[in-house]
Amino acid sequence: MSMNMVQNKKSTYKIISKDGRAKRAELTTVHGTVQTPVFMNVGTAAAIKGAVSTEDLQTIGTQIELSNTYHLHVRPGDEIIKKLGGLHKFMVWDKPILTDSGGFQVFSLAGLRKIKEEGVYFNSHVDGRKIFMGPEQSMQIQSNLASTIAMAFDECPSSTAERVYVENSVARTTRWLERCKTEMERLNALPDTINPQQLLFGINQGAVYDDIRIAHADTIREMDLDGYAIGGLAVGESHEEMYHILDVTVPHLPEDKPTYLMGVGTPANILEAVDRGVDFFDCVYPTRNGRHGHVYTNRGKINLFNARYELDAGPIEEGCGCPACRLYSRAYIRHLLKAKEMLGMRLCVLHNLYFYNTMMTEIREAIDMGSYSEYKKKKLAGFEKQE
Repeated sequence: MSMNMVQNKKSTYKIISKDGRAKRAELTTVHGTVQTPVFMNVGTAAAIKGAVSTEDLQTIGTQIELSNTYHLHVRPGDEIIKKLGGLHKFMVWDKPILTDSGGFQVFSLAGLRKIKEEGVYFNSHVDGRKIFMGPEQSMQIQSNLASTIAMAFDECPSSTAERVYVENSVARTTRWLERCKTEMERLNALPDTINPQQLLFGINQGAVYDDIRIAHADTIREMDLDGYAIGGLAVGESHEEMYHILDVTVPHLPEDKPTYLMGVGTPANILEAVDRGVDFFDCVYPTRNGRHGHVYTNRGKINLFNARYELDAGPIEEGCGCPACRLYSRAYIRHLLKAKEMLGMRLCVLHNLYFYNTMMTEIREAIDMGSYSEYKKKKLAGFEKQE
């Protein structure tokens, strides 16, 4: 067991206990305290896909919600959200929100784009209009949204990109991070800023090159940011490569700051990453899979479209306390999905998010008890018992 506390005027990050490299902490922010390890429920356009409301998020134990800077800038527009009092008021959510910088979407959604030192020129995926986004613009948009945590604007190079490209890209991402920090400090000092205590997390990049990852981690840790993310993983490399990058990179990031693995992942990915010192996660898997009738259980993922569930009067998972399992059968939810009734999709998404949120609670308890390795082994073994 160890105890460590880091405090500034904006937040407090306190490590409560450790078990091996797994850390159990809490981040206190202006919008409340987050217990970590934590899974951030993804509401890209200020809503969880699948007709899930913010009231639902409270019901299923969501601690922190993630929305996307690029999508909200394109529609409805961050200036509109600022006029309406910021993202918390707009979507009626009183807990922390993290906003992704928009960098990943610029590189994944915008077909035609031009990367320059000042930023990226690209066309909107909605209406084709020309947009420019650089570090300053990303910070300004996120300040308008008034999220709790803003992510630095970075380039997310392909995991298969050539070494020279990755080196140049990471060097530019570092320069962009300096500009993000300067602009964030300026914005937080303005009198009309909705959240002058907005936090800034920097992002480590480097594809699958150990030395580039390590050098970049060593560089950005000196910038004394509010938290540190590892980006550019779960984009095509193998799970083994991802775990290896975490093994070599995380020790070079400050242990006494939040460590966020972006866009990851499956329950097994999360269990492995927690064991490597990561404590923030987000991923679209639980919502995307739920909308297609794929639901998570402690005995693996099941597809409710399967004919074997046509007469199954049991819940998705026995003992689950989610809104779907408390009331409805697999047979009924399967019928809803087959009939293309929105309720079927909604119930599956609620179950999956509840499953993820509950797993994170179990992870925290296991670390507190010093039994994380046993918990991880048992949980992974359960997933392999696919029904």
